[in-house]
Amino acid sequence: MQASSIGQRSAGWGNGLLGVIIFSASLPATRIAVSGFEPVFLTSARASIAAVLALVCLVVLRQPRPGSQDTMSLAVVALGVVIGFPLLSALALEQMSSAR
Repeated sequence: MQASSIGQRSAGWGNGLLGVIIFSASLPATRIAVSGFEPVFLTSARASIAAVLALVCLVVLRQPRPGSQDTMSLAVVALGVVIGFPLLSALALEQMSSAR
């Protein structure tokens, strides 16, 4: 195995671990947030922040626009990831702890 391949593999594991650590804090943070805000507001705020960050990344990295054949797939994923999971999680965490 070449050194660059080992480095890429290590970077992949590190990025994966960082993602798991960040995600593991999302439910406790949402539980704390629903004590002071409505779930719909939290979902809207998360979506807005994500949209601004994504737009900045796309512009800075000069990424091409997705093709028209990808629009429906992206819309379905966006509904689930940007709206569905955060909203349903926030609604559930109004009633129970994040430890469940």
